[in-house]
Amino acid sequence: MAQISTADFKNGMSIDLDGTLYQIVEFQHVKPGKGGAFVRSTLRDIRNGGTQERTFRAGEKMERAIIDKREMQLLYREGNDYVFMDNQSYDQLNVSAATLGDAVNYLVDNSTVMLMMYRDEIVGVEMAASVELTIAETEPGEKGDRVSGAKKPATLETGLVIQVPLFISPGERVKVDTRSGEFLSRA
Repeated sequence: MAQISTADFKNGMSIDLDGTLYQIVEFQHVKPGKGGAFVRSTLRDIRNGGTQERTFRAGEKMERAIIDKREMQLLYREGNDYVFMDNQSYDQLNVSAATLGDAVNYLVDNSTVMLMMYRDEIVGVEMAASVELTIAETEPGEKGDRVSGAKKPATLETGLVIQVPLFISPGERVKVDTRSGEFLSRA
């Protein structure tokens, strides 16, 4: 693996410290009047999302983590696993629902995602900002249900329950924000 020093830090860079993967959120090189220089940094744990402040001596060496982003297409679901196909090599990969996290709420067959991989481990999933999904179950929309701001629960084809306007009916396609899980518009 590639060794880097604190002089090589850049925002967004990934590093491996004691077996934990971190992404550098921000860093600041500090040269006090007395004593040696140091680098104050904010690190985000890639696996669980937690952040921490950490201080390094200037010139300290550590392991750079190369995160490989692969474009994958969901082929089908097999029990609790999702079977993806690499769009470049056509290799198939079984991924557990726990590894995918909240992304499973927006995945339907043939959807494309970016799987972030460190060595052979999946450490994250990047999706489009919004996806189009079909309403599987909700109370039917009725004429006159045009009250501004009124909402009702609706179950999507993936099983996720979101709040939609009263006029949305079962079977309609809607746009959903993958970051917040909110209804955006009709598709």
